[in-house]
Amino acid sequence: MEWQQIEYFQKVAQLQHMTQAAEALSISQPALSRSIARLEEELGISLFERQGRSIILNQYGKVFLRHVNRILKEIDDTKKEIQSLLDPEYGEVSLGFLHTLGVNMIPNILRAFQKEHANTRIKLYQNNNVSLLRQLQSGEIDLCLVHHAFDDPHIQWEKLWDEELFLMLPCTHPLARRESITLDEIQSEPMIAMKEGYELRKIADNLCRKANFTPIVTFEGEEVTTLAGLVAAGLGVALLPDQKDIDDSKVAKLHVKWPSCSRQIGLSWYEDRALSPAAAHFKRFVFTHYRE
Repeated sequence: MEWQQIEYFQKVAQLQHMTQAAEALSISQPALSRSIARLEEELGISLFERQGRSIILNQYGKVFLRHVNRILKEIDDTKKEIQSLLDPEYGEVSLGFLHTLGVNMIPNILRAFQKEHANTRIKLYQNNNVSLLRQLQSGEIDLCLVHHAFDDPHIQWEKLWDEELFLMLPCTHPLARRESITLDEIQSEPMIAMKEGYELRKIADNLCRKANFTPIVTFEGEEVTTLAGLVAAGLGVALLPDQKDIDDSKVAKLHVKWPSCSRQIGLSWYEDRALSPAAAHFKRFVFTHYRE
């Protein structure tokens, strides 16, 4: 069964006249008649009843037309959807980002982008660094804001900004009134940290090693705000990025003089996979507005 046969059948069924249908399709009547005859032969049934110059659908033709109409509508809708995805102003972007960027940076980026491109749809995926890069490899997301990329030549990563990590203490802590500190000064303090495997945990552990101590981790979590809440409750100290929803009245944020405490945030994409126009547009926007 050929696609053209289905379209020809639909037109004949609509007009119920072979000559008029042939004119509408810009083909000869004999060619149209042969096409319908081949379709009926393939299906093993007659689809029309002839009444003089007119033809009408029989019971089998009515059933076939119902399915043909649905199939052709699905194809038409699919074409329209694909065309919308190819339009950078009406397409869709799948963006992954680290949990810690969800309070400050992601809302700021999306707010700025939507002001200029209100019709672009953004699908958001929040995850840890490793999981986001795996989603990028599989094609589940177009772009992701992460700390760094895998050792995968196909995944590209470009730095956007440095994010400072602060030593966070409960406001009742003896060191809370200080503006800065060296990391080794808190080596005997109970540490609150992200769970193992999270990139922020790896960074914190590496910084503690640079300061020549192994942290005493007493609590682990998955969200910065949760860890900050534990700090506020006096359960330990933490090395975290600042966020708007951390309560300054309960948590002191100290700049770490040594070692330098920060992480690099950048944008990753899969080099060998073509980005949709909308995703490519969003990528250019981020590099234009947010690269330091």
